[in-house]
Amino acid sequence: MRILVIGGTRFVGHHLTRLALEAGHRVTLFHRGQSDREAFPRAEHVLGDRDGGLEPLRGRPFDTVVDMCGYVPRVVRGSVELLRGAAGHYLFVSSISAYDPSKLEPGYDEDAPLATIPIPRWRRSPNGRTGH
Repeated sequence: MRILVIGGTRFVGHHLTRLALEAGHRVTLFHRGQSDREAFPRAEHVLGDRDGGLEPLRGRPFDTVVDMCGYVPRVVRGSVELLRGAAGHYLFVSSISAYDPSKLEPGYDEDAPLATIPIPRWRRSPNGRTGH
């Protein structure tokens, strides 16, 4: 299987990448090259940025995309739109941080109230994008 892992060099993505390679899958990692660039020499590394630097992925086919690092909905939407039709499946892995902790009740599910993500002024650029 051809698997694209967005954010596969750190945290949970690192473990997913290792397991996919051990299982014999062809793995492509899309990352900025800022952490563990030497990890996974058997994987293809494609350098780019979630926030406006997705072009290196255009036109590339994948059976599955696993998106491990969508910090704001706009960047997830960008990769989903770019890869629409190029991937059989797209899995976005979120976390509890997507939900508003002040409004969670026991037994909450995907319909729980979402958290809002304030963007600090210092991270805003003139074109409306956030910095990293």
